[in-house]
Amino acid sequence: MSDFKHYPVMLNEAVDMLNCREGLLYIDATLGGGGYSKRILDKISPSGRLISFDVDKAAIEHSSNVLKDYKNLTIVNDSYTNIKKYLEENNISEITGGIVFDLGASTPQLTDAERGFSFMKDAKLDMRFNQEQDFSAYDVVNSYREDELVRIFSEYGEERFSKRIAKMIIDKRKTAPVKTTQELVNIILEATPKIKSKIHPATRVFQAIRIEVNGELKNIENTLNDVVTLLANNAIIVVVTFHSLEDRIVKNFMRYHSNRCNCEPNKMICDCPKPRLELMTKKPLTASDLEIRENPPSRSAKLRAGRRINK
Repeated sequence: MSDFKHYPVMLNEAVDMLNCREGLLYIDATLGGGGYSKRILDKISPSGRLISFDVDKAAIEHSSNVLKDYKNLTIVNDSYTNIKKYLEENNISEITGGIVFDLGASTPQLTDAERGFSFMKDAKLDMRFNQEQDFSAYDVVNSYREDELVRIFSEYGEERFSKRIAKMIIDKRKTAPVKTTQELVNIILEATPKIKSKIHPATRVFQAIRIEVNGELKNIENTLNDVVTLLANNAIIVVVTFHSLEDRIVKNFMRYHSNRCNCEPNKMICDCPKPRLELMTKKPLTASDLEIRENPPSRSAKLRAGRRINK
């Protein structure tokens, strides 16, 4: 896996925000190319411990080799959605140091033509982070009703021509299934008017299908609410997002758990529990101009962080 290359976005900012210390337990929820994990391990070794999760076997293979010399690392080939389950099964009651999430697809996933994430390369419709799951982009495109396609294109892609694209997909698949990324791109181009834009017409639809295939938004929300209960006092949660839908979930999560009161406006007496988080980022951090020049996809990244309190 020597060609597996992933640029860890806002590496310095994310790991510095964790305030890594020896003797504590840290979690890298999205191992990827191992960039965050290596930086954390360098700061917490030898007495600290790191557990890193990823569903992608290619990422596991690559990072296991890169990080093979670290004896205080455990790599788990599983989704970050199962962090709580894993810790319970291994009798770990708290995350004492902190946890970092680098959300979204990695560079190797997006650039590997066979994975079917990119509209720039022809491949089978796939888009699965976990290659062992059965459900793929092919199933979304060829089995969803028109109204279901409209919903995911609108909600997950914020696509203004959702109805036109969905209708065209339904019409085309009556003749034959839509099997490849290029076939889908051609449908999108035929369904949408030609307008000047820096964004390719297929961008939002491909994003929407990827989110649907991998259950990304639901997984993020559920996992964040699990993890906040596992953080020890002063443990830190850092989340890096790459589009507005992810960031909105993280922003609302951070705000809810840092508010002193979440009651309805007309409620007379507040019985809310004490806030669980202290915000470390009033506004999200963004990548530096230098990083954006070196890695253009980092321009959309936002970093938010909070510290566990009142446990």
